[in-house]
Amino acid sequence: MVTKAIGEVCGECGGRTYVIERRGDRAHARVCTCSVRCSICDGRGFSYDVREETFSAKVGPKRYEVLVPCVCQHRAKKVAQFNEVGLPGVMSHAGFENYQPAVPAQGLALNVARDFAYRFNKAGVNKGFILGGPVGTGKTHLLVASLKHLVLEVGLEARYVEISLLYATIRRGFQEGKSGGEIIGPLSDVEVLAIDELGKGRGSPFEMETLDELIARRYNAGRTTLFATNYSLEPERKSTRTAAPSGYRATEDAKTAVREMELLRERVGERIYSRLCEMCSFVELPKETPDQRRMRQELDIRPGPAPGGMRGPGR
Repeated sequence: MVTKAIGEVCGECGGRTYVIERRGDRAHARVCTCSVRCSICDGRGFSYDVREETFSAKVGPKRYEVLVPCVCQHRAKKVAQFNEVGLPGVMSHAGFENYQPAVPAQGLALNVARDFAYRFNKAGVNKGFILGGPVGTGKTHLLVASLKHLVLEVGLEARYVEISLLYATIRRGFQEGKSGGEIIGPLSDVEVLAIDELGKGRGSPFEMETLDELIARRYNAGRTTLFATNYSLEPERKSTRTAAPSGYRATEDAKTAVREMELLRERVGERIYSRLCEMCSFVELPKETPDQRRMRQELDIRPGPAPGGMRGPGR
């Protein structure tokens, strides 16, 4: 077991008392080695809490001790709850502190997600948010950062699901004799649900009915839901007809323009879109927002200086 001096911050967990790691395709939390042996209860799991009550006016207030679960038990419960969320392993590192906005809209998205998580009211109604924009712009990063804080710091139960994988899970369930409701049920009841890749899929009746049922259940129960989508959140298409220098638009240019203009409203239908407007704050990342994954890849393959001070090949 790692020991540290009084007041020293653990180099492994940074003082959080838990560590998040990637295990296969999932993010996994564990109690840090610095906190496995609790210094408060010495591993018993319970501690004494001093309380004061007035049982009679004649005797006056009296102090007494009660046995209560130790803080280490609450920590262990939060870690166990985190491992049920289903966060993607590739995002095990994601937090608010390491999200780096490249454009103002990403800064707004960070503020919306962070304020939502830090100001979450367990006793009240909490409006969710939906992030729309191109791939590689950090939408999933912010969903994961929000759920991490809510589960490990606030103590909520939450789930994360990528919509296409949910459809696949339900289809497999049919083969095992399960109904779609059995799989959707836990997602409907959890305190906070994050749905990633909203609008993805073939738009089949099965997919639309599944999505409609899940959102309807959460909407009717007043439960908080977060979303991310690669489609535009705009209510109407914007006119973007731009001619090529020759005066004509190439076929591929036209196809690209159509994809860029595709609206979430068209993908999910009026009923679901209307409910999203009530359930969530909308944050749109413009199509010019840089793809962070591509930027990192380009930096990785950028040639360094040739050995021995020799000039590299020309461009």
